[in-house]
Amino acid sequence: MYLVGYGPHNNDRSAIELACQFARSEPQPVRAVSVVPQGWGTPLAGGTDREFEDWAASEGEITAEEARADLAQHPGVDGTAVWVSGRSVPQALVEQAMEHEARMLVVGSSGDAEPGRIRLSSKTDRLVHSSPVPVAIAPRGYRTDSGVSRVTVAFRDDDASWSLLTGVAEICRRTGARLRVVTFVVAPPRRPVTSRMGHAETQVIDLWRMQAGNAQRDAEGFLRSQGFDDDTLVFTIAEGTDWARAIRRLDWEEGDILAIGSSSTHPIARVFLGSSAAKIIRYAPVPVVAVPGAAATE
Repeated sequence: MYLVGYGPHNNDRSAIELACQFARSEPQPVRAVSVVPQGWGTPLAGGTDREFEDWAASEGEITAEEARADLAQHPGVDGTAVWVSGRSVPQALVEQAMEHEARMLVVGSSGDAEPGRIRLSSKTDRLVHSSPVPVAIAPRGYRTDSGVSRVTVAFRDDDASWSLLTGVAEICRRTGARLRVVTFVVAPPRRPVTSRMGHAETQVIDLWRMQAGNAQRDAEGFLRSQGFDDDTLVFTIAEGTDWARAIRRLDWEEGDILAIGSSSTHPIARVFLGSSAAKIIRYAPVPVVAVPGAAATE
């Protein structure tokens, strides 16, 4: 199941669009869940609290109906929409994901995100940092009629990256999507080697490039042993003087998804996003799936 976080009075159906895209590639039901405020239920609240609960229930029904209308745009997808009450939206969505054994949580971007770009709201940010299941984030205004045709994996040659690569490779085999493995090398412009420090910086950058190439060769050997070939597998190093330039060095097309892993394999970290992952999300022009690290899923 793909579980969608659908906000009240949502005027952007991008999360449902993304969930339905996943469902077209690997059929699973799509369940849109709206979280409305929960009443406190204290004896002193009396009628006021009951009025609040009635209002919240009405909001939930309206929002669920809006979600059903959005799901109706995808008649080939098995979609349902419900509402639940909760004091914390991220917590309620995680509880729903666990209860229904969702394979992925799907959310949209903040309302102030630029069209076609991703920006996390405070609620989505908390969700991404606490979810035990992968969280997919749709760019603002995202629309597509395609399935997932290619998955790009941000690969760093650490435990979390290998866990991510292994999981994504299995999904690509099942769905027929192509797999692109990219290692980002972000370094400031080279300065004239006029000092000992300048020479040291140059050596560090060259070492990064060498390590990136070695890591990709190891990943290529593994993936080819799993049945990938030149038609389904691409490796590249995206280099730039900042993250925006590095990400723009890649070609992006409809049907692309970008997968990133946790910045830590410590169980407490789950999908904790370090500075690199946060910057990738900020500049990504396609949906991003943040996947918990290896230790969080063991």
